[in-house]
Amino acid sequence: MNPLLVRSENTERMLNLRRKISNHLVTALAVVATLVVLVPLIAILGYLLYKGFSSLNLAFFTKPPAPVGEEGGGMANAIVGSGVILALASAMGIPLGIGAGVYLAEYGRGTWLATAIRFTADVLNGVPSIVMGIAAYSLIVAKQHHFSGFAGGVALAIMMVPTITRTTEEMLGTVPQMVREAALGLGIPKWRTVISISLRTASPGIITGCMLAFARVAGETAPLLFTALGNQFFGVNLNQPMAALPLQIFAYAVSPYDEWHRLAWAGALVLIVMIMVSVTLVRIFTARGALKGGQH
Repeated sequence: MNPLLVRSENTERMLNLRRKISNHLVTALAVVATLVVLVPLIAILGYLLYKGFSSLNLAFFTKPPAPVGEEGGGMANAIVGSGVILALASAMGIPLGIGAGVYLAEYGRGTWLATAIRFTADVLNGVPSIVMGIAAYSLIVAKQHHFSGFAGGVALAIMMVPTITRTTEEMLGTVPQMVREAALGLGIPKWRTVISISLRTASPGIITGCMLAFARVAGETAPLLFTALGNQFFGVNLNQPMAALPLQIFAYAVSPYDEWHRLAWAGALVLIVMIMVSVTLVRIFTARGALKGGQH
């Protein structure tokens, strides 16, 4: 047998063995990394279930907080208030963030304005939430001379914009340039190309960025302390102080009453479940939309 041929076969065998070992090693590291990420989440959810599930009942979802010293009551006003404030923040922050990201990716390449917007978004991403609350207090609450749910929604919207902007820009950057050129070659206007092709192609990533921004602000307390303040009663008037789950949880957690501590754990569990359900529903509807689009 030819020695060169034998040597070549041995070398190929060694390379295949090395590839298999590398493949298994990387796979094992990926599994370990996944477990490291999942274990804290499972531990938090498990502890919240242990501490808060026993306090969940119909009254918790249908009644406002009970007076000090009385048992019972719930957080219905805080659940409704959180929904209103988060809806307002999403209505303001998501379109603004996506619009800024579209400008950066499609229209502002190389311009000084795009550089300024990108720098501002990166800086705002690192600003502590309490600073956002103070800024919203100075710009809105101090001018109106009263706290309000509207001010809380604005503060959370400002916090959502940077994450959505940068995510939208990055996702639009993954759309192949030849797709845009093909649409423009067919005579489709640029604005229509951006809406119908670029945004639609990048929509899964953009929606993921919106969900990350939503999940980030849903549990924020500091901005709402300076803006919405909180309320012990039902109310959906955006021009008045408004209750919110993070505010109610904070107030109950720092109180000296065991009954309020119990309700604080239940509120924390409900807040986490609300975020998980919202994110899951968005992902389901997004997947269905993508599937229908592919069928057409």
